[in-house]
Amino acid sequence: MENAGTIIIGAGQAGGEAASSLRQLGYTKPITLIGDEAFPPYRRPPLSKAYLAGEATRESLFLKSPEAWQKAAIDGRFGVGVERIDRANKQVHLYDGTALAYENLVIATGGRARRLALPGAEHANVFYVRTIQDAERLSDEFKPGAKLAVIGGGYIGLEAASVGIQKGLRVTVIETAERVLARVAVPALSAFYERVHRSHGVDLRTGAGVRALEGKERVEAVVLGDGTKVEVDLVIVGIGLIPNIELAEAAGLQVGNGIVVDAHGRTSDPSIYAAGDCALHENLFYGRHLRLESVPNAIEMGRLVAANIAGKETTYAAVPWFWSDQYALKLQMVGLSQGHTEIAVRGDMDGNSFIVFYLRDGEIIAADAVNRAQEFMLAKRLVGERRHVEAARLSDESAPLKALFAAA
Repeated sequence: MENAGTIIIGAGQAGGEAASSLRQLGYTKPITLIGDEAFPPYRRPPLSKAYLAGEATRESLFLKSPEAWQKAAIDGRFGVGVERIDRANKQVHLYDGTALAYENLVIATGGRARRLALPGAEHANVFYVRTIQDAERLSDEFKPGAKLAVIGGGYIGLEAASVGIQKGLRVTVIETAERVLARVAVPALSAFYERVHRSHGVDLRTGAGVRALEGKERVEAVVLGDGTKVEVDLVIVGIGLIPNIELAEAAGLQVGNGIVVDAHGRTSDPSIYAAGDCALHENLFYGRHLRLESVPNAIEMGRLVAANIAGKETTYAAVPWFWSDQYALKLQMVGLSQGHTEIAVRGDMDGNSFIVFYLRDGEIIAADAVNRAQEFMLAKRLVGERRHVEAARLSDESAPLKALFAAA
């Protein structure tokens, strides 16, 4: 046990970042990185974008080459799952019968796609876009003229829809809520994306639940709540993510909507950390626990747990940010807009270049930028510094945002 080192369960963005950061911080003990997929850590966002579109290779997804992990003396065990965590003996038991001892353990198990609970959802032409293999199976059916139904009008669904249009498919998006992005965007931004998708030829159905999937061997039609049938050749389901907390829960760790960790990334067991999509972390910027599903959060938390394991005490106080690519539009988001009392729009929504600021009692709490990369960087600072700015000033494009910092 004296030289047991660190075991990381989950070879995704958070797990890979934790392993790399440990070595960069001078950590010399053994590091074992375990992933149930047969690949080294890779980036997931391109799966529903460039990779699905055939514009990226499998190797380009990898955070590092297999040789780079070996050079860093990181023992990558890919294609094998973890059966259980034995906290009493500080061991991890793998499904291949191996038992590994740890001094510190990082759980970075991410999440899995929420499945559609309907008969027929198991048919071969129903897809989820969560893994390399998901995207590769799907790309085989992405053929010009094919009829694609996307169930779910969130970011994953809309990104897949945009790729489908670009590849010449006939695309229908089905969303139960009355507008797309209803859980993450204000009505004005939802309306903007609805207009964009319809202008590209997407048949967008909002307020439309799915009653059934018809077809014996393959789904041939999606039946909506009102009885309408949408004929399909393939279906993509994007209805959310379920955090993988089962290992932690079985080990007796505190869990909720994620594995509960403090501002250092530690679980209720001081030898065990959690990071990424599966972690319900204490965020000091907001003064509460959050579970975030984003690459920036996975990277921040991977670095956080690595620093604390390496003896460099660090806390999580980062402002969350996200992005989405659809057609020629880059959406970048910072902060959490829930609870805003005022909105300021800077730029032209009709011209596909704008930034929406969300304010609460005069304080900028969030911003959504479309094709405004430079101003988005300034918006991140404004949110992070909790700036109070009048909405009219933010909307006035004749007044540069960077002048706000010069006047500080």
